[in-house]
Amino acid sequence: MKQHICVLGGSGFVGQHLVSELAAAGHEVIVPSRHPERHRDLLVLPTVKLVVANVFDPTDLQTLFKEQDTVINLIGILNERRDNGEDFQRVHVEFADQVIAACQSQGVSRLLHMSALNADAQHGTSYYLRSKGEAEDHVHNADKIDVTSFRPSVIFGPGDQFINRFAALLKIMPGVFPLACGQSRFAPVYVRDVARAFTQSLRMPASYGQRYNLCGPHVYTLEELVREIAGMLGLKRGVIALGDVASRLQANLLEYMPGKPFSRDNYRSLQMDSVCPEGDRILREVFGIAPASIETEVPHYLLNSVLRERYYEFRQLARRSARP
Repeated sequence: MKQHICVLGGSGFVGQHLVSELAAAGHEVIVPSRHPERHRDLLVLPTVKLVVANVFDPTDLQTLFKEQDTVINLIGILNERRDNGEDFQRVHVEFADQVIAACQSQGVSRLLHMSALNADAQHGTSYYLRSKGEAEDHVHNADKIDVTSFRPSVIFGPGDQFINRFAALLKIMPGVFPLACGQSRFAPVYVRDVARAFTQSLRMPASYGQRYNLCGPHVYTLEELVREIAGMLGLKRGVIALGDVASRLQANLLEYMPGKPFSRDNYRSLQMDSVCPEGDRILREVFGIAPASIETEVPHYLLNSVLRERYYEFRQLARRSARP
């Protein structure tokens, strides 16, 4: 059955894949953005509408949620400006409370919420994980809303900030790659599998009130993943897994680098393995999805990125040789 759905964070990495899945299923989708002109690729989807809005403005949220059947909240951050938890609290917890209030005000009875594996308000090892856990608890305790939350391990896919970030670092790092928290374990899950789980839950009353862990089919240490990425790129790099003291030192140094490639809070999050006790069973048995693996999907988009880089290099060389 067709629904009217507002996707908060619909122009982001996971959001773009999810919006595409929702449109393919025939749903009418609203994607708010402060700068919709930057996301015109979404306009090729016939049932998708981009609207100008500031989702952190409660008045805009009220307007966005009018006549919507479902709201999907994908808004989140991985790092904050200062290492004090305030930005995580504002973006994850306080914003979730605003979403709840707007849903209740406008009579929206269905909410899908993006959380994170290991999210726990009391026992999370980082500001990120505790704020994610607190937000998750708030939405599940909300009155008059049927909530489903999704708790993925690290998500990979075209445009991700995980595989692609390590690929970029490997390309510029000469010879040896010092890797913090190299023995931390992950069960990476494919972005389109996550998007399909969200979409399928819309027609599953049994998902009301559920908190689903989402993991891919294989578990890797971070060191194994980085070596795998280097191999896919054809790069010979010595990956050195740093011990705990050196890992903390690296986090303290990179905390102040532009873009925060690694932060103190990232280090704290990595003290918990991002794996599912049930493996990939939720995707397979609950949603009927055969989860894709790193080995089958990553080479395609990494190869495309390498080919694009070489194309631009050749174009620059051609321009130089054409100069008199």
